[in-house]
Amino acid sequence: METAKHPCFSDEARCAHGRIHLPVAKDCNIACIYCNRAYDCLNESRPGVTSRILSPEEACACLDMALARVPNLSVVGIAGPGDPLANPESTLATFALVKERYPKLLLCLSTNGLALPEYAADLCAVGIGHVTVTVNAVHPDVGKHIYSWVRDKNVRHTGKVAAALLLDRQRDGIARLRKRGIRIKINTVLMRENVEHAPLIAREVASWGVQRMNCIPLIPVPGTKKAKEKPPASADLERVRKACEIHVPQMRTCTRCRADAVGLLDASRPLETVLQSQAQVRLCPDISWHCCRVFGQAPRPPETASFLASSAVGRI
Repeated sequence: METAKHPCFSDEARCAHGRIHLPVAKDCNIACIYCNRAYDCLNESRPGVTSRILSPEEACACLDMALARVPNLSVVGIAGPGDPLANPESTLATFALVKERYPKLLLCLSTNGLALPEYAADLCAVGIGHVTVTVNAVHPDVGKHIYSWVRDKNVRHTGKVAAALLLDRQRDGIARLRKRGIRIKINTVLMRENVEHAPLIAREVASWGVQRMNCIPLIPVPGTKKAKEKPPASADLERVRKACEIHVPQMRTCTRCRADAVGLLDASRPLETVLQSQAQVRLCPDISWHCCRVFGQAPRPPETASFLASSAVGRI
């Protein structure tokens, strides 16, 4: 029943149910050769991009306002711009606030899986129902070419050691989540190093109990080792998906959304633009004042001197 309202886990949900990503996770614990989180443009849509990092309290205030503007939101997710479990305090605090205020909304997390075994029980306790794990290799000889380094407990690993460590944590973490009934989707970024490896990934994660796989073509991003590499052609992408589909159902509706995306998959916008348009109509003065501060606008001042003194949001 819950999955039927999650557009990333149900093809039928994509036209009726939207999602919001709250960008509260700043840091990351691995370095992928295709990722650059420092580059941001409001006109682009890709993972790892946001215009602001929010505190848990700011994120909740922005959610209030986004729901007033986009009432068909059914999923609240945290997907970066770093890794949510490399920022466990802000991630778990945000989910706890959302769950308390909006208990009917679905909670979703996207992670690389390195810290998943450590926080699997916490995710279950806070009410997470769906988790996406990015798995780009199921053999260290492949993974060593995709991950520049993996940082675990302040120790930085490289090469096959890093890739093997990440793979072990992903396998263990997913097993812990599946025992708790959490549904799992795998994201695999297809590039030269792993495009032919993808069917092996699908076969392996199927044995882990994964219910869905999303093969994502590489996005060449400035400042990365993949800046000049062409992504797989549409025909190659579909060929890989069909090979993977033998093992795991495939998602073909992904829009490679930002860490602050809001709305339906096919009509999502950055959170900043949603809040800017909503602030103009001022349906909720205390929240719009706070969100204007978060996103650097010049809002109309409060009407009375007692406004900030009486508003908990205004005191953040």
